[in-house]
Amino acid sequence: MKKIIFMGTPDFAVPILQSLIQSEYEVVLVVTQPDRPKGRKQTLSAPPVKKVAEKAGIPVLQPEKLSKEYEEILKYKADLIITAAYGQLLPKAVLDFPQYGCINVHASLLPELRGGAPIHYSLLEGKKETGITIMYMAEKLDAGDIISQKKVPILTSDHVGTLHDTLSNVGAKLLMETLPSVFAGTNDRIRQDETKATFAPNITREQERIDWNRSNEEIYNHIRGLHPWPVAYAKYNGNRMKICWADLDERRYEDKRPGEIVSINDNESFTVICGNNKGIAISDFQLAGRKRMKVSEFLRGNPEEIKVGHVLE
Repeated sequence: MKKIIFMGTPDFAVPILQSLIQSEYEVVLVVTQPDRPKGRKQTLSAPPVKKVAEKAGIPVLQPEKLSKEYEEILKYKADLIITAAYGQLLPKAVLDFPQYGCINVHASLLPELRGGAPIHYSLLEGKKETGITIMYMAEKLDAGDIISQKKVPILTSDHVGTLHDTLSNVGAKLLMETLPSVFAGTNDRIRQDETKATFAPNITREQERIDWNRSNEEIYNHIRGLHPWPVAYAKYNGNRMKICWADLDERRYEDKRPGEIVSINDNESFTVICGNNKGIAISDFQLAGRKRMKVSEFLRGNPEEIKVGHVLE
């Protein structure tokens, strides 16, 4: 039985680890990020991958800095290391250690969207498809040889949450289909074209703010590309308004300034004008210090707070 070390951290990696646990292979160790404070109370929380590993009785390591704390991993003498959204680069000593190498499950069609936020950027950039790549790991981020890929269409209704779940399950299935050829030595090994490489670094706070001068389609992609985390926002009456969900409003509104509220739609949403004179109909939002609300719910109790002519900065 081939022995595998799995390295991953968030929910994306969970179906992949679960598939390995249920397979013919033996997961001898799980490596994940340290427990972190979460929520308003900053309660120390275990990564999702750790919870799955502990339930299955698999040993867990949580190095703060893998580059300085990797020696314990080498003691497990695994045949293969598999990573999926682990969150740290593997040092050369780890990359060179397993007989069958180290492979990664990455949520894009490499060489496009290398980095930590490929699902977000596939939506932010308005792509029509993305996918999963199984690749050999190299010292350079997401630049190793490609073993297999699976394309996934992006629906106009998709957001980070839905696409995340789809890609996670596709990744688990593709990995299981790919592993036999890796162990048999019959797998493809396709070098990436560096001239086609694009990047998807982690989302910054500055990227979360909406620029109303952009087209309504670009702003729609911005909102769904940050939903349900970390969430796009604008400023309203000097305070932050998180825009949790919206739809395209393709009506044209002339002589209006970008960011202006131009209509209240049956008290279910309100339309904000964008740079191409078309709108975004906001249906869910969250004001600073308040809970997330439907526009319909908010307007019932606060009919004067959102009016035609008001401006989102």
